[in-house]
Amino acid sequence: MISQKAQYAFRALIALARLEEEEVCMISDIAVSRNIPKKFLEQILLDLKRHGIVQSRRGKMGGYLLLKRADEITFGEVLRIIDGPIAPLPCLSKMAYRKCDGCEDEAACEIRQVFARVAQSTRNILDTTSLADAIADPEISGIPLIA
Repeated sequence: MISQKAQYAFRALIALARLEEEEVCMISDIAVSRNIPKKFLEQILLDLKRHGIVQSRRGKMGGYLLLKRADEITFGEVLRIIDGPIAPLPCLSKMAYRKCDGCEDEAACEIRQVFARVAQSTRNILDTTSLADAIADPEISGIPLIA
């Protein structure tokens, strides 16, 4: 299950992806239109900014916009930034590997074998689905446009 923080990050990014190129959106507008607590959204956007996903502009007409194109930002990339490794078991994590408690032989572990397939399928979907894909398919996003 992904965190609430990741869900908010996806909502905000989809809102920004729906904007015209170089158009900015204020945090308060995103917070209201996507039902995200403003203070929490500020932290999320700062994380995404540090990782080169969004940029901010200062001033009267300031706000946030995507730094990369929507078709270059995958759900997997964002999920790893916000929630960390995408792995159902610690022994399957590529970023934070550790041996499972009580496991004597990973190669023979039936549980690991099943969840390895789950993890690979999940990564394949997340790493090949972009924000642009979500916007293009209303069944994927189901999120209304910013007013």
